[in-house]
Amino acid sequence: MRTRILFITFAAALAAGRLPAQSATERVARDLRYLADDRREGRGIGTAGLDSASGYLAVVFAAIGLRPAGEDGFFQPFTVDSSTPAAAHAGVGGARTRNVVGLLPGSGALSNEVVVIGAHYDHLGKSVFGSLDPDSVGVVHNGADDNASGTTALLEIARRLKARQARSARTIVFVAFSGEELGLLGSTYYVKHPARPLSATYAMVNLDMVGRLGTRKLTVFGTETAKEFPALLDSVAGTYQIAITGTGDGYGRSDQESFYTQDIPVLHFFTGVHEDYHRTTDDWQKIDFPGLVKVAEVASDLAWRLATRTAPLTLVKAPPPPPVAGGGGYGAYLGTVPDMTESPGGVRLTGVRPGSPAEQAGLKGGDVLIQLGDTPIKNLYHMTDALRAHQPGETVVLVYVRDGQRIETKVTLGRRGG
Repeated sequence: MRTRILFITFAAALAAGRLPAQSATERVARDLRYLADDRREGRGIGTAGLDSASGYLAVVFAAIGLRPAGEDGFFQPFTVDSSTPAAAHAGVGGARTRNVVGLLPGSGALSNEVVVIGAHYDHLGKSVFGSLDPDSVGVVHNGADDNASGTTALLEIARRLKARQARSARTIVFVAFSGEELGLLGSTYYVKHPARPLSATYAMVNLDMVGRLGTRKLTVFGTETAKEFPALLDSVAGTYQIAITGTGDGYGRSDQESFYTQDIPVLHFFTGVHEDYHRTTDDWQKIDFPGLVKVAEVASDLAWRLATRTAPLTLVKAPPPPPVAGGGGYGAYLGTVPDMTESPGGVRLTGVRPGSPAEQAGLKGGDVLIQLGDTPIKNLYHMTDALRAHQPGETVVLVYVRDGQRIETKVTLGRRGG
């Protein structure tokens, strides 16, 4: 009860503008620490912590001055489909959850068109489902980088864009998606029930895992989804003292994919996978807050250019990646620690877990995984798909590169949480 009273008091103060003035770094630290606090219970589907997070986002949207654009004020509720394999495995089929949707009205001739800016705010909760930490049963996964960071950037971008004005600008819809970790559920629901017609959506910008910039490059996926995107990104990058790499199509296991499959050009901001990805160690103390502000600055500048440019975008549609055979092996465990700050043509490892199948197979830091079973591996998403295609106890062929040499071995997969 005391926590709820404190939240209501904070929400009232925030809405009334009575909180002390803060720098951008202080603002994002406040938002992220709230979202990634232990009391949010890892923002798992069906938890009071996830409900608390959505309430917080609605209050901040209102304080910024966005208009409610959900079906229930700022909220867009939906039910998790019990037939979804991930939901069934995680035991949350039939649970109610909600997207949080706010709108910044456009102006002039472009106002009937829409730019969507989104980030998922859910995470793994205490579930072993999706966790890469084999000892994580019943332990809170705070998901500070995944994806409290993107959600925090979403709020900061809304603040910055609310302060801008133009004679002609597209309407901007801000969406905090739920259910991403279970298979893009919230964004899939949104594209079927958009706040503004999907046919009027000019582009979508997604922020997922943007809290570990440090000395890394900022990667923007999806630059191949519109012919105009590379030049547009270059023009923004030249304004900031930051290394930016643009690459890739619109697929890739985050919410931009739901829009790209509906023929909408998309961009996905990302600062890289790290050893805390989907582990209980992804906590707010490891977030680069000044770097997160920088990402929000770059993304808000790019979003504003999308909102105000008069020329159309030329969609480039790539064929979807082939489905992975098998599909249901959610418990398979390899025990690698990936480093995807850059794409080396596979998944580079920073290390392996002691006693893990990876260690027993002779893998070590610096190795680059390129194939597991019959599945080629070009990035972490492919690796996740490959593990899901197999069951614990299976022995599969593993191919990796060490010091330029291709090595093939066999590995017996373990069980997460076992």
